[in-house]
Amino acid sequence: MLALNGKTGLVVGIANDSSIAWACAQAFQAAGARLAATWQNERARPHVEPLLRQLGVEIQTELDVGDDPRMASVFELIRQRWGKLDFLLHSVAFAPKQDLHGRVVDSSREGFLTAMDVSCHSLMRLARQAEPLMPRGGSVMTMSYLGGPEVVPGYGLMGPVKAALEASVRYLSLELGASGIRVNAISPGAIATRAASGLPDLDALITDSQRRMPLQQMSLSIEDVGPLCTFLASDGARAITGTTLYVDGGMHVLN
Repeated sequence: MLALNGKTGLVVGIANDSSIAWACAQAFQAAGARLAATWQNERARPHVEPLLRQLGVEIQTELDVGDDPRMASVFELIRQRWGKLDFLLHSVAFAPKQDLHGRVVDSSREGFLTAMDVSCHSLMRLARQAEPLMPRGGSVMTMSYLGGPEVVPGYGLMGPVKAALEASVRYLSLELGASGIRVNAISPGAIATRAASGLPDLDALITDSQRRMPLQQMSLSIEDVGPLCTFLASDGARAITGTTLYVDGGMHVLN
């Protein structure tokens, strides 16, 4: 029930070996899945391509989620190679630095729209492309954070964006459920990743989390996220959809 033998999956958003998406790709592959994976641009390529070769990822390509024709070509490549897709992991988030570091009330229209498009609406576009490749159902997963449903000082503009992302998960789960496609969000705790490094108070968030979370004896890492995503991609999670699952040492119960 928990194995991924015979399943195919697409991992979107690997930036380097500190990415949550990379840890998930490793977990998927260890469970027996055949993988496609993407990086954002040429700047990220030298950090990601060697990792994917090491893992034996079958389809490796660049994908800026704002480029709709390129996104369509990625799914066409998957259709030609495999004829199907069983799961999709969306691990992409971005906000312009000036807007991310400022007050939410002071955020620019352009910055907010950019953050929402890259971090939230891209999930909808990916799911729309994936749906025809999942005629027998599948699993769509995305990465959120506690700063969406709760107020986390220092998380700033990404808070409203992640709140929208989690709401989108619920609506997508309803709309795609008739096709047997499950949609869930994973909410890791504060982990030092490249994406999180743009937050102005990341060190403080990590320190506060380690001090307060119920499982105080553990130190969260990207490797803690992969097993949950593997479960959600498996048949063992066939009745789970429309929810946010936390991998944060219990931190979310304190807010």
